[in-house]
Amino acid sequence: MYAITGITGQVGTQLGNHLLEAGLPVRAVVRDAAKGAAWAARGAEVAVADVNDAAALTRAFDGAEAVFVLLPPTFDPGAGFPEARRAIAALCEALAAAKPSRVVALSTIGAQAAQANLLNQLGIMERELSALDLPVTFLRAAWFIENSLWDVVAAREAHRVPSFLQPLERKVPMVACADIAAVAAGLLQQRWSGRRVVELEGPERVSPADIAASFGRLLGHDVAAFAVPREQWAGLFASQGMSNPTPRMQMLDGFNEGWIEFEGGRQGPRKGTVSLDQAIAALLQRSAA
Repeated sequence: MYAITGITGQVGTQLGNHLLEAGLPVRAVVRDAAKGAAWAARGAEVAVADVNDAAALTRAFDGAEAVFVLLPPTFDPGAGFPEARRAIAALCEALAAAKPSRVVALSTIGAQAAQANLLNQLGIMERELSALDLPVTFLRAAWFIENSLWDVVAAREAHRVPSFLQPLERKVPMVACADIAAVAAGLLQQRWSGRRVVELEGPERVSPADIAASFGRLLGHDVAAFAVPREQWAGLFASQGMSNPTPRMQMLDGFNEGWIEFEGGRQGPRKGTVSLDQAIAALLQRSAA
């Protein structure tokens, strides 16, 4: 049995599809039973558990051969990341009690970075899960190309997309969720001992200018990227409802300054197969549905 948390999300949905299509037993771990109905219709088991509920997570993981875990994204965290720490504590308690044969945890590029930034949440997760007496693989994924979903309307209507990644020609490690799901599916079926890290990016590094050009090719009109000045970030994020934008700004600084990078450097990560145009085309199709 493969227990999958976050199965209704961008990575989890495709991961569940991979496993079911391979004829493997899947347990969909969802917060709301209604969200599990579609998975149950396809033959998956459904377990209802909130990520902060250790007892419910233990039941969800009980009897599983392998478990896929991720942290719900928290872009506006409290000081010291209390939201992430609660979820991590519950996951650790549940995994220690259920004792699956192996765990794959979705982490991030830069999880090892010592500098303060939003991704420190995943560094905390790695440290705490590493203390478990279980085989754990941390899948450190690059920047999601799917973050560009927020730019679809601007690309279609305004023909220009904002970028916090700067300068606009600087190429950044990025990856499509389809590649993450495919690699995670393979890792869940492997056997290993102890802790290991697998780093993953797409076939080529991508700049904001590349993303704008991809939108332009697929939409049939010119699309330009423009850099949002850093001095405007705090006010802009506050206007969007963020009360603590500093960790997010620090993360963006890390990508822009180059200190958020894979631990193995440019030569270390695995390379996915989904191109930028393929990933952007999928976003355009999603937004038109």
